[in-house]
Amino acid sequence: MAYLVPNEFVTKMIDAGEAKIFMSTRDTVIRAYMAGAILALAAAFAVTINVQTGNPLVGALLFPVGFCMLYLLGFDLLTGVFTLCPLAVLDRRPGCTWNGVLRNWWLVFIGNFAGAFTVAVFMAIIFTFGFSEAPNAVGMKIGVIGESRTVGYSAHGAAGMLTLFIRGVMCNWMVSTGVVAAMMSTSVSGKVIGMWMPILVFFYMGFEHSIVNMFLFPSGLLLGGHFTIMDYLLWNEIPTVLGNLVGGLTFVGLTLYSTHARTAPRRAA
Repeated sequence: MAYLVPNEFVTKMIDAGEAKIFMSTRDTVIRAYMAGAILALAAAFAVTINVQTGNPLVGALLFPVGFCMLYLLGFDLLTGVFTLCPLAVLDRRPGCTWNGVLRNWWLVFIGNFAGAFTVAVFMAIIFTFGFSEAPNAVGMKIGVIGESRTVGYSAHGAAGMLTLFIRGVMCNWMVSTGVVAAMMSTSVSGKVIGMWMPILVFFYMGFEHSIVNMFLFPSGLLLGGHFTIMDYLLWNEIPTVLGNLVGGLTFVGLTLYSTHARTAPRRAA
């Protein structure tokens, strides 16, 4: 499998960010919708494995299949565009502006949420036989996840908010590393291996991913979780989105760009 050196794949990162800024509204929303839906289905898959096996490591090992599918199909997650799009502006690509970046982020957010919510409704129907009976074991587990990761944080006040934010930072540090790692290879197998490792780490460690949460928390509400929409927004989604932005852009995008695209002057011999 062919491997690209850092200078080469950082250029691919900038090219990808530029392409996403200029993508049409229709294409951006459709690709984001499908990414949100596929990642949500992978989350449901992983929770099902955890419940049936009682071993969270097995679910974490298999969850990356969803990320690999959506990436190889060319779909977009908010966590990825957080990292890639600003690089095109920083590199002064013609026509790339911060307004274009913000437009892309907003459209991808809408598409991701719509896709994840669609799967949340579908899985809630499956877990309850069309809302005709109580949720099955997997549905009950999703409800508990929603409670522990909203009300559980709020019970700790500012310390809980800080913990939530840092988990969001750490999540997109890993997820965006997966996006970049896929650009190192030109073969499908190489891309999959590169993506699999950091996505496994993020999921098993319980870091906060804004798009996975777009599935888990609406699902929890549909399945009778004891928390509110405001709990979800204030004590998970909004801080997670901000943490994902900081983690991906700071620890992946800017670090690679600063040392491979905008290198410092060489030392004198």
